[in-house]
Amino acid sequence: MQQDSGIWSRMRLKFGHEVRSTYREHKLFWIATILIWLKTYLAYMFFFDVPVTNSAQAFILLINPISSALFMFAFSFFFRGNAQKWFIYGTLFVATLILYADIIFFRFFNDYLTLPVLFQTSNAETVSASLTSLLTWKDLLIVGDLIALPFFLRKIDMSKAVASRGRAILAFVSAAVVFLGNLTLAETERPELLTRAFDRELLVKNIGTFNFHMYDALIQSKTSAQKAMADSSELSDVQNFVGTKHAAPNPAMFGKYEGKNVIVVSFESAQSFAVGMKSTNGEYITPNLNKLIEESHYWENFYHNTGQGKTSDAEFILENSLYPLGRGAAFFTNAENEFRATPEMLKEDGYYSAVFHANNKSFWNRDVVYNNFGVDRFFSETDYELGNPDDMTEWGLLDDAFFEQSLPMLKDLPRPFYSKFLTLTNHYPFEMPKPEHELVPPLETSSTTLNHYVQALAYQDMALGKFIDGLKADGTWDDTIFILYGDHYGISTNHNAAMAELLEKDELTAYDVAQLQRVPFVIHLPGQKKGKTHDDVSSQIDIKPTLLHLLGKDYKDEIMFGTDLFSKQHKDYALFRDGSVITDEIVYTQETCFDRETGEELAAADSALCKESTKTSEKELGLSDQVIYGDLLRFLQRTN
Repeated sequence: MQQDSGIWSRMRLKFGHEVRSTYREHKLFWIATILIWLKTYLAYMFFFDVPVTNSAQAFILLINPISSALFMFAFSFFFRGNAQKWFIYGTLFVATLILYADIIFFRFFNDYLTLPVLFQTSNAETVSASLTSLLTWKDLLIVGDLIALPFFLRKIDMSKAVASRGRAILAFVSAAVVFLGNLTLAETERPELLTRAFDRELLVKNIGTFNFHMYDALIQSKTSAQKAMADSSELSDVQNFVGTKHAAPNPAMFGKYEGKNVIVVSFESAQSFAVGMKSTNGEYITPNLNKLIEESHYWENFYHNTGQGKTSDAEFILENSLYPLGRGAAFFTNAENEFRATPEMLKEDGYYSAVFHANNKSFWNRDVVYNNFGVDRFFSETDYELGNPDDMTEWGLLDDAFFEQSLPMLKDLPRPFYSKFLTLTNHYPFEMPKPEHELVPPLETSSTTLNHYVQALAYQDMALGKFIDGLKADGTWDDTIFILYGDHYGISTNHNAAMAELLEKDELTAYDVAQLQRVPFVIHLPGQKKGKTHDDVSSQIDIKPTLLHLLGKDYKDEIMFGTDLFSKQHKDYALFRDGSVITDEIVYTQETCFDRETGEELAAADSALCKESTKTSEKELGLSDQVIYGDLLRFLQRTN
């Protein structure tokens, strides 16, 4: 025992000596490590919206950058002389750029970067103008040292610095020890943490931004191999699950509108909180949408299901009734998959399909995806007159000019047709190009973004009214099912304080944030004069099955996760990519359970419904992901 004690004593002394000598001889290593730790923590405090509810979470947030900082700079010990110095600076530079990219992405999308998003480079040019509006002076807290350090480093001579594999190993071991300690604390706070890949906020809060990116890379390698390893046997679990969800059609509605045209309008960034709202001058912000609702079926508790793919995710859900991916956009990562999209299915009944969007055809990889979905014609920016600067925003053609130019193209389509229109005007940063485009005054909150949002939405609404008038004038309206849906939120949680002002609340709760994910959803049926408002909980996943039943198309043998909203068997249910669930009774979000009617937080003893709903939701999201990552519909096609 004394011998063992002596060995451990010598090891501790040697370890302490190595740490002290590393500090004396490699101060730049420690400076860089502290800088990355400090900048990451500052990002948590001032740039990311990271909720902290207790001292344990605060401590985890404080220490989680340390392990990744130690790990990345440990490689410097494999270099000698000034090469070691410039390796440390280069690593610091790259790590800072990654952190800054996370910050900018979070400002824009209120989310964290993943590898699939980085592959979406074709979108960069289109969004660059909006990204410049996201830069602020306080960003110097993150990138300012990169400007000053080169001048400081030139005065440091490290020509005698030696390479040391032992010190590299010491740094790697230290990083591993800190990470395991961090993970142990995090697992105590949130058991099975690493099984929740869809909850990026939870992962970043508990393991840190850089560790999250390494974890994301592991997930990416796993999902990349999933398609190659998949076989037809995996389809049976999916078929059994969607079979239990299938809702029989309402006999009074099934096939009632067979052979009718279909127009679907994706209403960019529209949220339900603004529907029926008045501006500061007392005028309605969305008078034309309000009128459409009065004459149509309207679901007031309808939610978006989108993830990082935003508008493209909404399209993906609409056409497939599959959930979007938790990471990246299926339009990029799985564009070549076999799908049974709505245009392809309706083609079997003689429908011609077309998409109208006055933007670059490759944005969101649409030119590839639409072809795979069976779309017959894609009218992109090359089909529109874009020469008049008064008709343009930084995102493309203003919506009134877009609809005006689209009407003749629509009229010339073969009948019956299935068509989709993607609007652009109501897009971040929501600033109209000229004062004459501002149809209502801005709001008066602490957020410029929210204040301008209603102006862009009002213009989009004006364009909608003109479009409907045009459809009525050329006779298309009376023979068409007209569908309008909000594609995703417009105002992120970065503006919660201003939104609380608007809604006259002291602050927004997690329940309030979940309710703000409601988006408008309207179905106007041919000949309909009187509207009906439905209070069912529903979401974008339900659009496709509802439409197919209206057209008399049975989908019982298809893979779809939504259900017909007119069916008497439809269950109140909406599922979010972050694992949040809303039913007719509960709202479960941010690991908290609320009563849906009152918004009051439920005691643990009363939240059994939430626990059951989360189990179902995780299974449902997992099976949908399995279909996409494994390209399982290719096997369904072969067996039909």
